[in-house]
Amino acid sequence: MTRTSYVHLLVLAVLGAAVLWFVEVALLASGRSVITPPFTLAVALVLIGVIVVAMAWPIRRVARRDHGARVDPFYATRVVMLAKASALSGALLGGGGLGILGYFLSRPVLPVGSVSAAIATAVGAILLLAGGLVAEHWCTIPPDDDETKRTGTPDPQGL
Repeated sequence: MTRTSYVHLLVLAVLGAAVLWFVEVALLASGRSVITPPFTLAVALVLIGVIVVAMAWPIRRVARRDHGARVDPFYATRVVMLAKASALSGALLGGGGLGILGYFLSRPVLPVGSVSAAIATAVGAILLLAGGLVAEHWCTIPPDDDETKRTGTPDPQGL
């Protein structure tokens, strides 16, 4: 599995921002109420990011070759997939939160509660993104000395 590309994260963030900004405009044009994310969404996103990092901690110990540290390879595979999914979800939801924020800031009257909820959602999603990237980095196995000597470059593959 390859590392998460920053280009993919940027594309997802822009896509999320554009789609949610368009949805807000369409809802208002049709006479419906706009989407305001709840504060609990931001709290949940941060908690998920913390849990992903906590799940990657034992794998980091094994990757750093701490003596006596063992981990199930299936567990490590699941954690690295969860970390990648968290990074991608964080980018998409962070862009969505910024799209909602951009919509609210383009209005002549600012709904303060909605603006602060959109900021909290964007920050929570960015923290989820960061937690996913950190966990994914921790799940990368360092190159063996034999691999580096044989090819001259470290192995770019993670778990």
